[in-house]
Amino acid sequence: MPDFAHYPSLSGTPVLVTGGASGIGRLTVEAFAAQGARVAFLDRDADASAAVSAATGARHALCDLRDIDATRTAIATLADQVAPFLVLVNNAARDDRHAWQDVTPDYWDERMQTNLRHMFFAIQAVAPGMIAAERGSIINLGSNSWWEAGGGFPAYTTAKAAVHGLTRTMARDLGDHRIRVNTVVPGWIMTDRQKELWATPEGLEAHRARQCLPDLIDPVYVARMVLFLASDDAAMCTANNFMVEAGSI
Repeated sequence: MPDFAHYPSLSGTPVLVTGGASGIGRLTVEAFAAQGARVAFLDRDADASAAVSAATGARHALCDLRDIDATRTAIATLADQVAPFLVLVNNAARDDRHAWQDVTPDYWDERMQTNLRHMFFAIQAVAPGMIAAERGSIINLGSNSWWEAGGGFPAYTTAKAAVHGLTRTMARDLGDHRIRVNTVVPGWIMTDRQKELWATPEGLEAHRARQCLPDLIDPVYVARMVLFLASDDAAMCTANNFMVEAGSI
């Protein structure tokens, strides 16, 4: 693994990550902790959350992000324990596959709750503290799946496409307070979940052929892009997409 950059501006910075107990979220929590940030995260997996906290020293709160009242309460509790958050990483999502013919209105609504709605309400919860501090960085996790016209999960790709609209409009609304809002756009990232559920040898080879770079993407590289956008090095970056997809077309 490369010797990655250190960002002095992240030392002591209060950071909140959603979905921080596994996958990209876990790597992101670990990356911020290694920078000396004051990290907290939300997740609903009690055992995995406890393990991440034990390994990193990060605080966590258990909640189902589909429950907005519970999410607000969890964020407020963590902010009281850590400090008002100056970085928010809206990471939590689930890319469950589903056929378009089988989607019901209830399933569609649940997918929006899982993959999109909580992002806005997390922003709403942390923004007052950022406004008071006159600075902040919000990083929303998008997906390259809809850029590639990927099929097999229309509710997921629709939610992820909407993340870009959320980023752009909130960057405008919060920009006067020096709060930056950006989207990190992962390609097919080789998390444990992807390896276990979707990454067949045939699928991997087909995807390699679509990438400009030949290597499969480790989730650590998404975490490193998040660190950059959270740091003062990215002080003039807002309202934009930052791709981590190996040039996938």
